[in-house]
Amino acid sequence: MLRHYGVDLLGWHRGHLSSRRLAVLVQHLPRDSALARALHGEAADWSLTDHLLASVVDQLAEANWMFATVNRDEDSEPLEHPEPVPRPGQSAHPMSGGEGERGDGKDHRMPTKAELAAFFL
Repeated sequence: MLRHYGVDLLGWHRGHLSSRRLAVLVQHLPRDSALARALHGEAADWSLTDHLLASVVDQLAEANWMFATVNRDEDSEPLEHPEPVPRPGQSAHPMSGGEGERGDGKDHRMPTKAELAAFFL
């Protein structure tokens, strides 16, 4: 049976709780703790799975965009680049500010060879 033992922080001041034990307790606080929220804001709500899922969605949207771009009529308007899933703590356009920005806040640069290789490998 698991029991929850409360920790009195005065125990550290009184010498009943070592600094090492206090540090271990603080380091292993749950992701939804008040301290994690105070330090990381809404990023504390995102787990590794959430970040990986957002990456999968972005990659799928990019692949669909590439397929549609390659197979479109040459005379038609270029397709808009897909927007990445917003992540906590990041701007809506993590790659903006690069060489291809036109001033409308969207990233219009072509991917580099290294980015394409990373995408397909």
